[in-house]
Amino acid sequence: MDMLSRLIDLARLQASLDLRCLLTGGFEIDHAPMEAGIAPFHLVLSGACVVETAGGAQIALHAGDFMLFPRGAAHRVRDTGCAAAAAPLTLSHDGMLPLRRNDGGDDTRHPHGERHAGADLDLLCGRFVYAPGSSALLLNALPDPFHVSLAGKHTLGALQTVIALMRAEAGQRQPGALTIVTALSHALFAMALRRHGEQHASRSGVLALLADARLGASVQGMLSAPERAWTIAELGELAAMSRATYARHFNARAGMTVMDFLTQIRMTIACDLLLRTQRSAAEIGEAVGYQSEAAFGKVFQHSIGVTPGRYRRQPQESDQKAG
Repeated sequence: MDMLSRLIDLARLQASLDLRCLLTGGFEIDHAPMEAGIAPFHLVLSGACVVETAGGAQIALHAGDFMLFPRGAAHRVRDTGCAAAAAPLTLSHDGMLPLRRNDGGDDTRHPHGERHAGADLDLLCGRFVYAPGSSALLLNALPDPFHVSLAGKHTLGALQTVIALMRAEAGQRQPGALTIVTALSHALFAMALRRHGEQHASRSGVLALLADARLGASVQGMLSAPERAWTIAELGELAAMSRATYARHFNARAGMTVMDFLTQIRMTIACDLLLRTQRSAAEIGEAVGYQSEAAFGKVFQHSIGVTPGRYRRQPQESDQKAG
């Protein structure tokens, strides 16, 4: 499994679509902050809007733009011209998703499900629910908000195909459409991550490693064999670099030392094993490179903030509170 696929797998992302917005004229919609472990996203199927962040930034989104809030930050979606508010927002259902509109509720359609009058904004809104700990290596590396444009000339091909299919499925609402669009949300996220790594290869962070084939080979080695007692020299060999050159390049690209990154990988995999398996803490510690349960527990608590046992119990505790 390649590095990006493995990181996405470890993050245990579960995509869900919340609603579709068809908006015309002036509109302004506030989004409250989400609880930990929920990352809302928006995908512009057609039209344009502006997203205002809690920090005051104003980011224009156009058709094909994808925006994710990894830490669930509050934000506002508004029209591009700051026009006076149009008709009140209404919430109905389009047969696939809840539908938010401000055009008075006219539902006239073409025979194949397309609307006669195009809205100024056709927006899909959803969320990724993820497991804290096993998701940290990937999601903590993302800028907040995470914004990628997927509609330019550079995306001719797969990205535009995914977006076009999502738009068609959302518009026609044939049987199975929601399942298809939800699955495509996962694909879109992976493509957005890959595209962001290509666009910002000069920046530091985990995503920057994805765009560096030589350093990526060493990261792949860590992910594939976290139990191995890796040395910087051995990892440098995978990257076809001397020990000193590798350490220098890795620090510059990742924004952390090689051994700090290896620890993060080990803790991410340990979190995943704690949630997905019934293996003991000692067995999991050994699987990620620690010879004693005590040594593993100490590093785990320092990195994650709780003991391995408490981390494993957290999902059940949350379910009991919700019930």
